[in-house]
Amino acid sequence: MVEKTYVVTGMSCASCSAHAQKAAGAVTGVETCDVNLATEKMHVRFDENITDFDTIKKAVEDAGYGLQEESTVRSVELAIEGMACASCSAAVERAVKKLDGVQTASVNLATSRASLEYDPAVVKLSQIKAAITDAGYTPKDLETRSSYDAQEKQHEKALLNMRIRLIVAAVFSLPELYIAMSHMIPAARLPLPSFMNPHNYPLVFALIQLFLTLPVIIAGWRFFRVGFKTLLKGAPNMDTLVAIGTGSAFLYSAFATVKIYLGDFAFAQSLYFESAAVVITLVMLGKYLESVSKGKTSLAIKKLMALAPKTAVIIKDGAELTVAVDEVSVGDIVLVRPGASIPVDGVMIDGISSVDESMLTGESLPVDKHPDSPVTGGSINGEGLIKFRATKVGADTALAKIIKLVEDAQGKKAPIAKLADVVSGYFVPTVIGIALVSAIGWTLAGKDFNFVLTAFVSVLVIACPCALGLATPTAIMVGTGKGAELGVLIKSGEALETAHKLNTVVLDKTGTITEGKPRLTDVINYSKLDETKLLALAAAAERGSEHPIARAIVEGAQAKGIAPAEPERFSAVPGRGIDALADGKRILAGNSKLMQENGIELTHAKADAEKLTSQGRTLMYIAIDGSLAALMAAADTVKPSSKQAVKRLKQLGLEVVMITGDNRSTAEFIAKEVEITNILSDVLPQDKAGEVQKLQQSGKTVAMVGDGINDAPALAQADVGMAIGSATDVAVESADVVLMRGDLNEVPSAIALSRATIRNIKQNLFWAFFYNLLGIPFAAGVFYLFGGPLLNPIFAGAAMALSSVSVVTNALRLKGFRIKG
Repeated sequence: MVEKTYVVTGMSCASCSAHAQKAAGAVTGVETCDVNLATEKMHVRFDENITDFDTIKKAVEDAGYGLQEESTVRSVELAIEGMACASCSAAVERAVKKLDGVQTASVNLATSRASLEYDPAVVKLSQIKAAITDAGYTPKDLETRSSYDAQEKQHEKALLNMRIRLIVAAVFSLPELYIAMSHMIPAARLPLPSFMNPHNYPLVFALIQLFLTLPVIIAGWRFFRVGFKTLLKGAPNMDTLVAIGTGSAFLYSAFATVKIYLGDFAFAQSLYFESAAVVITLVMLGKYLESVSKGKTSLAIKKLMALAPKTAVIIKDGAELTVAVDEVSVGDIVLVRPGASIPVDGVMIDGISSVDESMLTGESLPVDKHPDSPVTGGSINGEGLIKFRATKVGADTALAKIIKLVEDAQGKKAPIAKLADVVSGYFVPTVIGIALVSAIGWTLAGKDFNFVLTAFVSVLVIACPCALGLATPTAIMVGTGKGAELGVLIKSGEALETAHKLNTVVLDKTGTITEGKPRLTDVINYSKLDETKLLALAAAAERGSEHPIARAIVEGAQAKGIAPAEPERFSAVPGRGIDALADGKRILAGNSKLMQENGIELTHAKADAEKLTSQGRTLMYIAIDGSLAALMAAADTVKPSSKQAVKRLKQLGLEVVMITGDNRSTAEFIAKEVEITNILSDVLPQDKAGEVQKLQQSGKTVAMVGDGINDAPALAQADVGMAIGSATDVAVESADVVLMRGDLNEVPSAIALSRATIRNIKQNLFWAFFYNLLGIPFAAGVFYLFGGPLLNPIFAGAAMALSSVSVVTNALRLKGFRIKG
């Protein structure tokens, strides 16, 4: 017997589920069958020797419904060892995509990771790994956070190994270069021992170079091992080019040494040992510098990882207990001393302090914390001793989610990378073809073998697919990492690329431009009481109300140091306000209808009410013992940073639109304050996505910025959705960019960072293409045809080494990105 879960389609009611269940249950071999209407799933137990999915599916279809196998697509990330260039990553992608069941495969050369989606019912992870291994590379699991640390240690170990091999190669190749070149330069400047003189002792001259070259070949053996292995697999890469080029030079030089031994001393002038040795050393130097630079591109994640402490102090049975941070559970009481890192997310229950959240939000100023304040794992406690109750631990903490977002963004390719991906797939075979054509061409042109070999080796060595493969991912890694430092979390390379094309930004009003909750803005006193006493009475009466305006009055009083007393009597009047007794006085607080129904005269407040209403204020009339005492107004006030943010967006050439469900007059008042002229008012929550779509249909590329659940559809509809840091989980999930500080100024910062990153990528791609388009013909001898020089393989190797390093170095310039304005 087997148990399977399938998806039932076409059901609309309980009768449907019953019919589908009855139809499947009647199939011979089906033992039990349950259909859940809510989940649209069928759980069936059957004997696979008697029946199968197709038979059950036909029975359900005959009943009028559809049956599908449940999607079991899994996502996995693998570390890929052995990749050297864009051709390598392309080869891994090709090998994996050939497998049935693999839906997507994206290999990032900069991170040496493969992001895969596959159906385990069709293909096993072990088969995917086997395909990668067969292609000539080594897949490794990346399942836990500790594996990231292990990968870092492995990277450091690999760097050390590269450094040792580079030193060995340099120690032997430098004297090799000296010996090989000395006879071309006056002896007075570069003396050479007489027993090495190629004219008098050509065999000694050749053998010494051979023995100096062999350690370099051994140090760079990886080029030959991987290069020829991938060539035999039909997926040649950069290692293949180096192996063929330097191998050809070495083998021909070895052949020349044999000819010298046999008495043909003329071959002493045809040795290329120094080309093989120096080219290998230079390529090793380039790969080492590239690896060091690539390590710096993930510095943002390393900094974020370092924020999380390894241990936490929890209170257990009244005693302090130090435990590993992984052992902290939701509900534990955590103690954090001054200057220590907060281990997990929680809510403070005791203590007063200020907390540095700069690495999480980009906000440089410490944030004051007191009981009931939220605290975030990874932030640094200030001068106070605090206790808090853990609410989120492990992968659920804000820091863990931030790290995951940044990792995902760095692992995903931007659309701009597609051109380089396509080119890199054909690059190495094309270069090998060009090298062969140039060699054949110069041979037919009557050039000697030395000339032909020089052109052949130079073409192979100067070509650099690495630059193409690193152009995009390194810039995205640094750009998204820099964004994380600034409190701007960009979820993918695609979002990063799209953001630079934006020409319209739609800002939700409430909680985005404004604070998101009413604040007491005006108190107009019509009584003989002073304002302090008046506020105290109004706040005392409103203490029992949950109405937003009532809360604004209470908080307004508290902000002025007034502690409102408990009302002696309190009753809510639905749709009107409240009727309360405080300090022996009857207090009415509510709208004009409440006042009129209780005979309160409002004539002398009419002008003030009209003025406040025109300013977008919400009114609250206060009557004490039968006469109007005050008119209070509250409004959702504009955030201090909103006006500057709108100004910066306009400076970036963006059209700014405000969208709100408020009426036109209220919307215009807020829009005027922040200098927005394009207003979409009276928009119902469910219609926001439609308004965004209308803008898109008019040819605009739109970013939507919001913070609430009702913004989620619009965030998803927009070309780029941006969720303010205070946003709900639903809004954050729907967004492409998360603005951690909740500051609208992060919107222009995110767009400016996107533009800087895409500009950097274009620079990298231009250099990579230009370098190869210029370098390969130069090496092939095209410039020689017009009187120019023939490129020496040593200079070709140096150029190749520097090209990939220059691309990574250019990407690292993004670390210096600064917010303007």
